[in-house]
Amino acid sequence: MARVLLAATALLMAAPVYVHAQAQPWDPSYEAPRNVWGQPDLQGNWTNVTLTPFERPPGMEPVYTWDEVRAIEQPEDECPPRPGTVDCGRPEIQGQSNEARLSGNEYNEVYWDRGSRIAIVNGEPRTSLVTNPPDGRVPDRTPAAESLLAARSDLRDQFEQYDHPELRPLGERCIVSFGSSAGPPMMPNTAYNNNYTIVQGPDQIIITAEMVHDFRVVRLGEPEPLPGHLKPYFGDSWGRWEGNTLVIETTNINPDHPFRGVPYSDQARVVERLTRVDDDTILYEFTVDDPATYTQPWGGEIPFERFDDLLYEYSCHEGNYALSAVLSGARYEESQRPGAESR
Repeated sequence: MARVLLAATALLMAAPVYVHAQAQPWDPSYEAPRNVWGQPDLQGNWTNVTLTPFERPPGMEPVYTWDEVRAIEQPEDECPPRPGTVDCGRPEIQGQSNEARLSGNEYNEVYWDRGSRIAIVNGEPRTSLVTNPPDGRVPDRTPAAESLLAARSDLRDQFEQYDHPELRPLGERCIVSFGSSAGPPMMPNTAYNNNYTIVQGPDQIIITAEMVHDFRVVRLGEPEPLPGHLKPYFGDSWGRWEGNTLVIETTNINPDHPFRGVPYSDQARVVERLTRVDDDTILYEFTVDDPATYTQPWGGEIPFERFDDLLYEYSCHEGNYALSAVLSGARYEESQRPGAESR
């Protein structure tokens, strides 16, 4: 009998056991540590990687049940959550583009880090990062924004997607991070390098995104806004402290740095709020107010969790070999088309 018990114990110890402690609401009496300037200390390395989708699927409640969380975070088969490969459930891209032909077979499939946990905000496992409007979805775009997007599409349709470097995405050209890692707002990119370093000073705060080594300079104090014609890629950001919360207001965002494919207008203003809610978490809240682009303001909440590891340089720069190789490969493909010799 003892041998049977010992064998059973050994099997239990060897078998992987999934445990998800149901998160408790944050302690409202928590006091964030202070730095040498008396500011709430946000310094360090943080990550916003998560399995929670950006928008809420239609018909879902705002919060997962804990059984749903377990099913998402610990699937029964061999594939990881939010897998990178088509064989493990990644949607297959349709069409004849290189992206479609290579989907699921890229070299960096082994490097994907799409997260392993649902975003927990104040004890609630959220079904979307967007929380306002209440349906968890970005509101409709205005007619003016739709017209602008159509005009941009018509302009691009005059060319093939590899005709010249300006047609390639800014992230591929190593100008800004893929997706909106550096923001504003700062979003998980569903790929990798969803990590940040925050450094504070008396007059400035620097937020470095690991993806494409972007960094934002947030000036503190009375704002001295840039003139309207100056539009940095990450906009003109000014910060202030409201109690324990760092509030960042950003305007003058470059329209060539769109958010999820939609360029900001001259009227756009993004407000971000960073609050240390416990030793290991910053609550990141954001609101996008762009009346020329969206029919109403919208925003959401994302937990930034302490990242006890190093951030590495993302050695990427415009003019890198990869971009020239992409364009030269396109020229070679064109040379192989029927009738190319007569051009």
